[in-house]
Amino acid sequence: MASVASSVSHALSETNGILRLAPAWVPRSFLQPGRRLKLHPADYYFLGTHRGGIDERWFASTTVATNEGAPEDEGLSYVVVKGKKAFTLRDAVSELKDELVGKSIWKKYERWPVYSKFFDNMGPIPHHMHQNDKQAKLTGQEGKPESYYFPPQMNQIGNNFPYTFMGLEPGTTKQDIIDCLDRWNDGDNGILNYSKAYRLQPGTGWLIPPCVLHAPGSLVTYEPQWGSDVFAMYQSMVEGRAVPRSLLTKDFPKEKHNNNKYLVDALDWDGNVDPNFKDNHSLAPIPVAKTEKEGWVDRWIVYGKVGGKQLFTAKELTVQPGKKCVIKDGGAYGWITVQGRGKIGNVELQTPVMIRHWEITEDEVFVTAKRAAEGVEIVNTGTEPLVGLRYFGPDAQPDAPAVGDYRK
Repeated sequence: MASVASSVSHALSETNGILRLAPAWVPRSFLQPGRRLKLHPADYYFLGTHRGGIDERWFASTTVATNEGAPEDEGLSYVVVKGKKAFTLRDAVSELKDELVGKSIWKKYERWPVYSKFFDNMGPIPHHMHQNDKQAKLTGQEGKPESYYFPPQMNQIGNNFPYTFMGLEPGTTKQDIIDCLDRWNDGDNGILNYSKAYRLQPGTGWLIPPCVLHAPGSLVTYEPQWGSDVFAMYQSMVEGRAVPRSLLTKDFPKEKHNNNKYLVDALDWDGNVDPNFKDNHSLAPIPVAKTEKEGWVDRWIVYGKVGGKQLFTAKELTVQPGKKCVIKDGGAYGWITVQGRGKIGNVELQTPVMIRHWEITEDEVFVTAKRAAEGVEIVNTGTEPLVGLRYFGPDAQPDAPAVGDYRK
């Protein structure tokens, strides 16, 4: 792929370490689109109703969506050169290695191991978990911790159910949940009777480890997470629609698909019945620096560790009209603009109002590790605040807060 390497190098030289990315749309056959991703109304089913509606847009992704019937590049971000999709970010990373993602990440993972997305659904989705590394390895995959932030700019309306069930009520037994799985084909298996729903608030978020049950609600959610698409649905019906049992078992070994005890033992039991679940998982923005007088503010929106490891973090930058700032970060990042227009380095930023599925937008970029460390100037050239969300890979932000620090 010598041509890819030379093309990436040329693009980086023109933009001084910043790559423009095209939108990566991802459908889900078992969900109903929330229609807040700024897609043209005619395009939410542009892949066909058999593939499902567009519920997600993935950012700076080198991770493939494991959807049935999907093309091999579904979920992958493409680098834009001269206004056209030229090659995938995954191929670019494969060719330029640590020059893009940084020495420490390349040495340990030999890829960009994280991604983020907008998730947008009309209602709630089934109570489910994501496997941990040990479990996912049994099917040749990786585990998936994830995080949530609910951008106010994307949530002018809450849709049908802006609440998320998380974990299980203290006192729930494993047999209770085994009995739920035994009732899979009887209609609603009743698993939500053993859980608690939390009202979702724009401008806040959550950190969700693997093997913890959650049923995301209907707010548009920004989700920095590990680069995997494994999951297991434990709820048999949602909003009156049956959930195929295959969505419970697809990422477990085939010989365990009918073993409901094994499927329940796969849950992090202590994590699910934690009586202090909210305190141990909820997030609220924390300013990185007090800069409001200068016309900008940078805030932590995703932080904390999973299993004692910092796997991903995220920040929200707001720059007022006519103002500018220079930000430095400890690692490469994917950036998505959610409000306003301006410039990041010498690359134009513009928040779209409506997008056709084939269009190249000016709202998303990938900033290399070297450029992030050197500092990037961001200028607001518009008449409203310029707001961008950016997420980072493992160990990029050693000074990030811990979960719960927002209460200090």
